Amino acid sequence: MKKVIVMGASSGMGQALATLLYKDGWIVGVAARRIEEMEQWKLEQQQLNPSTTAMDGQDNERIFTAQIDVCAPEAPQTLLDLIHRMGGIDLYIHASGIGRQNPELQEDIELNTVETNGVGFTRMIGTIYRYMAVNGGGQIAVISSIAGVKGLGAAPAYSATKALQNTYVQALEQLTNNKSLRIHFTDLRPGFVDTALLKGGDYPMLMNPQMVARHMLKAIYRKRHVCIIDWKWRILVSLWRCLPRCIWRHFRLVK
Repeated sequence: MKKVIVMGASSGMGQALATLLYKDGWIVGVAARRIEEMEQWKLEQQQLNPSTTAMDGQDNERIFTAQIDVCAPEAPQTLLDLIHRMGGIDLYIHASGIGRQNPELQEDIELNTVETNGVGFTRMIGTIYRYMAVNGGGQIAVISSIAGVKGLGAAPAYSATKALQNTYVQALEQLTNNKSLRIHFTDLRPGFVDTALLKGGDYPMLMNPQMVARHMLKAIYRKRHVCIIDWKWRILVSLWRCLPRCIWRHFRLVK
């Protein structure tokens, strides 16, 4: 039975992915700061999808929870402890992140975004990379964003940290290949998704998180390197890439 850990699984796309993977028969580890939401999710899943029974007649434990703040120095060790409790890992999904429109460039919003999406992301991806490098490999999937393709004026730090994530994954792919390691990376880049992350803003082409999660899971199973979700955003992002800087600076995507 394959094993997955979803970092940032207390809500949104992380929780939607964890639900799909559990239904597909995976042993699922869920981690986030808000432990109460994950324990409630665990109870709901066990009631809706009772665990299979092991050959010895004992119920298999298929959901593990851990309270992890990616910004905390102890987060790497807590992740390794979760892997140990699960007996290993085949797939790591990084869904942890924050983001807000910040046209006034409030310092606390910008710095918190950089700390979570930049420093916290690097901390956790580095931890799982080092673990997989010495334990036979695996797959690392990152939920980044189309916001990393171009700088979005309404959310500067969010856009910049998503570009960091895109480039970091690309760099690790090259490093993995150079070292002949059996680690596969999947960079999942959704457009705007109707989750708590985007509450309070006026965003175009909002997508349903459950639909997005299904697209993401398909990309993970197919071991895609980069997947922009969905087709409308793939077209739009292709157009963005063609726009020169002198035109992009006048572009207005969100109100």
